[in-house]
Amino acid sequence: QVQLVESGGGLVQAGGSLRLSCAASPRTFSSTTMGWFRQPPGKEREFVATISWNSGSTYYADSVKGRFTISKDGAKNTVYLQMNNLKPEDTAVYRCAARRGGVTSDQRAIVYDYWGQGTQVTVSS
Repeated sequence: QVQLVESGGGLVQAGGSLRLSCAASPRTFSSTTMGWFRQPPGKEREFVATISWNSGSTYYADSVKGRFTISKDGAKNTVYLQMNNLKPEDTAVYRCAARRGGVTSDQRAIVYDYWGQGTQVTVSS
């Protein structure tokens, strides 16, 4: 079984920054693609960013491009989401996800097999 655990959410003022972490266990493999998704209050789940574990290739939603950075630490089996210049519209429950294979440009949540429990990010104005 695969377990994903997110951390790092919290309350921040507009313009501030947060870094989310997603630890995978027991391990990740070179074929893994990992992604971040979010669900704002009263809205559907939406794509945020993806990263290829093997190549490091990344892909971002237009709404976060230039503000958010996805990265990984192979030694810690952890993926990160650095969020800068946060806006109130970034408020959401953020969840990480993993799948075997795939391509980073596939934004569909349905293709991901494993999900974390979510961490709340609240951005105040």
